[in-house]
Amino acid sequence: MENRQILIDSLPEGKLEESNYRLTAAPLPEPGPGEILCRTLAVTIGAGTRAGLQGSASYAGAPKTGIVMNGNGVARVITSNSDELEEGNLVVCPSGWQDYSVHKASQVMQVGDDIDIGHHLGALGTNGLTAYFGLLKLGEPQPGQTVLVSAAAGSVGHLVGQMAKIKGCRAVGVTSSPEKCQLLQARLGYDAAVSYRSEDFRTDLKEACPDGVDIYFDNTGGDILGAALFRMNEHSRIVCCGVVSQYDTSNPAGGPRGIPGLLINKRIQMAGFLVFDYIDQYDAARSEIRAWIQSGELNPLNDEYEGLESAPAAFVDLLAGGNVGTRIVRVAD
Repeated sequence: MENRQILIDSLPEGKLEESNYRLTAAPLPEPGPGEILCRTLAVTIGAGTRAGLQGSASYAGAPKTGIVMNGNGVARVITSNSDELEEGNLVVCPSGWQDYSVHKASQVMQVGDDIDIGHHLGALGTNGLTAYFGLLKLGEPQPGQTVLVSAAAGSVGHLVGQMAKIKGCRAVGVTSSPEKCQLLQARLGYDAAVSYRSEDFRTDLKEACPDGVDIYFDNTGGDILGAALFRMNEHSRIVCCGVVSQYDTSNPAGGPRGIPGLLINKRIQMAGFLVFDYIDQYDAARSEIRAWIQSGELNPLNDEYEGLESAPAAFVDLLAGGNVGTRIVRVAD
């Protein structure tokens, strides 16, 4: 047997291209004492990993070529040299873009098959936890408040808006197209949605938020953050989660107009975070998110590609705004 792998062949000089990757094969890895051999079933692709290729994500380390592209996956244990896990168990692990990977049994998370395995990578994975902690811990939503979300149809954003509704807030989404605006309202319960590509975007945003914005969950930075700043109410909060508008470029733009002036004048709190800040609260958060899914209050969307070889195309398309929900590549049954 061989282990198909997708390696980073070259670092992008501008926008990411499929040619920045190459598919290769390596011998099947062998687990050592206390380790497990895992067969990848599905991997998730997130915009934040583009920051790692750019070198702008300190937690990702320096970008390198010739290595397997990183990513979390759901995998089945094929061989176990540990008493903690058995062959056949399902786990979430940093599988990367490859068919097989080896991990210490103590460093993976066992999961069940009583729910779509894609949810372990989306709503119950990093995306859902990011939405949960960013909104609830930094945003501190109160019933009746207006929550504005950028990249609102994306892997994190489509969950933030629904969680805001669960907490009794008015949810307004910013996305790319009229079709996505309709989806946000029809399928995900957003109260209003606007397209940043509209020639009247700033006017549309003002009309969608007649009472201003109390919480802005920012996944994009750039011009959308600039527009949102002028809609913020006094004593409002800006949750800085991602900067997707600046990832897929070799020349990220500077910060928008209005900082720090508007922050001072309106006493706006603006804070960034990483989901890892809340690792000791993951279990409790997952329990609540799972309950929302089971009750129907939360409708996570998984946007899927088939086959490991499709991962580069899935990533390029995601960065162009092609996804709705969590982008997942199904690698094996």
